[in-house]
Amino acid sequence: MRLDNAALQTLITDRLNEFYRRRLNRLSTLRLKSILRRKNPYLFKAIGTQSATEIVEGILTAYLSSSEETLFGDIFFEPIAKAVSGGTVSPSEGVDIAVETDTSYKAISVKSGPNPFNSSQSRKQDDQFRTLRRRLTKLSKQFDPILGHAYGRLGPKSSSSKFIYRRLAGQRFWEELTGDPDFYLKLVRYMENEFIVKHREEYRIAWQNAVNKYLGEFIPAFCNPDGSINWEKLVAFNSGAE
Repeated sequence: MRLDNAALQTLITDRLNEFYRRRLNRLSTLRLKSILRRKNPYLFKAIGTQSATEIVEGILTAYLSSSEETLFGDIFFEPIAKAVSGGTVSPSEGVDIAVETDTSYKAISVKSGPNPFNSSQSRKQDDQFRTLRRRLTKLSKQFDPILGHAYGRLGPKSSSSKFIYRRLAGQRFWEELTGDPDFYLKLVRYMENEFIVKHREEYRIAWQNAVNKYLGEFIPAFCNPDGSINWEKLVAFNSGAE
């Protein structure tokens, strides 16, 4: 399914707007002490961390960066893949998009980059496609399962005959969905710089507000009167018996 340039521009802008909204929301909804319980206080001490600001900013950076990849995939890549493929939301676990014709059923699982996909995940994905294939046997249609990665390249050992699905990444994935070999470039081409700069400034302000807010929680709880970090108090909060 081909979208004209105006429609693609509108779709990309809409998806970025939603990504930015969710990104800002995560800054305000983070619970500092909840994250602290999952961090390694010994490591902070071992690498010479000396300021509350360093700990709070490190926690914020790690928490947000680890979640943004998933968030961007869910909010940006997956809805665009569905729109340009002409497919529908698949009712099957582990499959995001179904593209059905009179003779074929294309089942697509959309991921971001290919690097984090390990052998255990590959087997699980294969099982999910096989389960769907069994359910569709009565349709008597060609079943074409695809594990698609929205960016990146696949290494020479990334495919195996033991899995029933095809793996496609980057340009090859988007061309499979759209028939357009340049579509993967259009995704970045239609991200308007002015739009992105505006969000970056909004995010910078929200980030600083979040740092101030969480410092206000951290310092009274885990710093000594002279401002130094009370490491034993921090470790006891993180690891002490309840």
